[in-house]
Amino acid sequence: MTYYLYHIPGKKVGVTTNLEERVHRQQGYYPGEYEIIETSEDIDFISAGEQIMQKCYGYKVDEVPYNKLKFNNMRINVTEQTTTFPCPVNKLKGQLMDNMGLSWETEFGDCQITKESIKWIMKNVKESMYNEKRCYVYNKAFARWFDNNNAYETLADLHMKDKYPRTGGIMMDHKKTCETMCRFDKIRLWADERGLYDKGDPKTQTLKLMEEAGEICRAVLKKDYDQVVDGIGDCVVVLTNLAHLYNISIEECIDSAYNEIKNRTGKMSNGTFKKD
Repeated sequence: MTYYLYHIPGKKVGVTTNLEERVHRQQGYYPGEYEIIETSEDIDFISAGEQIMQKCYGYKVDEVPYNKLKFNNMRINVTEQTTTFPCPVNKLKGQLMDNMGLSWETEFGDCQITKESIKWIMKNVKESMYNEKRCYVYNKAFARWFDNNNAYETLADLHMKDKYPRTGGIMMDHKKTCETMCRFDKIRLWADERGLYDKGDPKTQTLKLMEEAGEICRAVLKKDYDQVVDGIGDCVVVLTNLAHLYNISIEECIDSAYNEIKNRTGKMSNGTFKKD
């Protein structure tokens, strides 16, 4: 059997035995849009090459190498909207642990079973209304979580090891981690280290947001510039954590709001923009 080590520029480095099925049909890339880095009949050689090239290109390095993957032993069923697991919810965690490294594709992005993604699955899985021996998760929500979280280590561990996150940035130490991470990532790291995501509650965060908004109002009335800056920053921190507690990112919320207003027209009246 021949193994192909391929590279889709800006996207991923992967291994397959069937380019037509894996790269062309499933991922939608055709000759000229990807490159073959290496071919071999030695699965161990090609697996090591995959991880080396993932590191070189700055992509995430697979937690489980290709030669150790368990290919769909669970016989999961992936549809346009959901991924269904062939077991009841109370037996799912054990099944997921037994299939660590199993990956699949959805139209919203790739997903994989890791120690961290299992936590998300168990928190969000739903029992099938048609068969109590089956359960499922929504692909879009899972792919979004996968894109906006480090599924291979907890956020608190980022500064402990060299890591290659899904975004492609290479984090070598704590100093470089802080330089590489965006501001929202830093907020999420700070909150995760303090247990806010494990023990936090959306209701308390919402109350905290109202408190911070009140501080801004007082600062505006007093024309206290420093306190306005501080209050706005505090609100952003709370909103970032509130979004995370709902398994969505603050970035997605901002994008959603911008897409809503970007084509809006109207005019200013008494210091307020009034839409048409």
